[in-house]
Amino acid sequence: MTLSAATNAQTFDVEALRAAFPALAQKVNGQPLVYLDNAATTHKPQSVIDAVSHFYQRDNSNVHRGAHALSDRATVAFEEARKKVVGLINAASTTEIIWTRGTTEAINLVANSYGKSVLKAGDRVLVSAMEHHSNIVPWQLVAQSCGAEVVPIPVSSDGELDMSAYQQLLDERVKIVAVGHVSNALGTVNPIAEIIALAHQAGAKILIDGAQGVPHFAVDVQALDCDFYAFSGHKMYGPTGTGALYGKASLLETMPPYHGGGEMIKTVSFDGTTFNELPFKFEAGTPNIGGVIGLGAAVDFLQSIDRSALAAHEAALMHYAHDKAANFEGMQRVGRAQNIAGAFSFLLEGAHPADIGMLLDQQGIAVRTGDHCAQPIMKQFGIPGTARASFALYNNVDDVDRLFAGLEKAKTFLL
Repeated sequence: MTLSAATNAQTFDVEALRAAFPALAQKVNGQPLVYLDNAATTHKPQSVIDAVSHFYQRDNSNVHRGAHALSDRATVAFEEARKKVVGLINAASTTEIIWTRGTTEAINLVANSYGKSVLKAGDRVLVSAMEHHSNIVPWQLVAQSCGAEVVPIPVSSDGELDMSAYQQLLDERVKIVAVGHVSNALGTVNPIAEIIALAHQAGAKILIDGAQGVPHFAVDVQALDCDFYAFSGHKMYGPTGTGALYGKASLLETMPPYHGGGEMIKTVSFDGTTFNELPFKFEAGTPNIGGVIGLGAAVDFLQSIDRSALAAHEAALMHYAHDKAANFEGMQRVGRAQNIAGAFSFLLEGAHPADIGMLLDQQGIAVRTGDHCAQPIMKQFGIPGTARASFALYNNVDDVDRLFAGLEKAKTFLL
């Protein structure tokens, strides 16, 4: 299958989209930039940069409760961004969208609020063996505090979740399941609809780490019926330090606050404190207002694109990379799931990933090397880490060609 054949069904003008990202026009080490580190963070379109700049130039003020025009404008833009996220993931209401600093904070919120409320000695939290550390460590900390246990769901040598083993693990001890939509290290797209349904059949609640999902696919949390869905702004073309937690209102209502301070309260006295309504109960202190407004602009940008065409473009690009890898001597792909998105991890025989990354950087090609905050799956595979090229909507076939040409040149120094 050629790249053009895969995307020919729907128009996707990648060159026009690339023009919206000023950072892509630069040169690195004298070479045009090829940016393939999108699973770590994506670049920002001019519209996002402008939205953040506009806030600080014109509307800079704290949100809610302000008695002046700037605060009113800031509040409207801040809450409009929340409505945009509702539309992006099809939440039922703005009360179900909690602003966070990103996926990591969102998972910590659920672990420390919901997890600590329901877990007791002997209970279990299931996480997949391919999870990012942010979806392992918070659960371990909470489990240790209440005598529960974090149990890994096995992953095959191809990087696919063992669904049979998952079903066998689902017994009355399991209270929470936490699984990534897409593996940042392997690119595996997990069958989350089935994973969610099975968790509910067993009486467990489920959190989906959507950091690598939202940038690549249209997400419908109501159709999925997940209890929690977490994602980051900076991986979907928005500012760093922003993100959101979706939670079913019925669950969020029962959960105690995670942080205390201003905004999350109704009344405070030394006799006791009452808490604010959703979503503000979980949003203590002055938020990243400019960042959230920028995230709203990123949602507008994503929503302006045919998401099916975007998915087809990225899938075709990945297929093209896999075809080239199959004919590249000495390359070992790490992660061979049937359904892969975003990340292309690999090793070169006789070469350390860090050396690969350095030699590619000298040619203006940005990839990531290391364990990708997924040490358990790297340990299972018996490797210290990988080189990882990860794709976004602005990548094209020339980027893939440059990557493999760069690797060919790197081999002359490494092997």
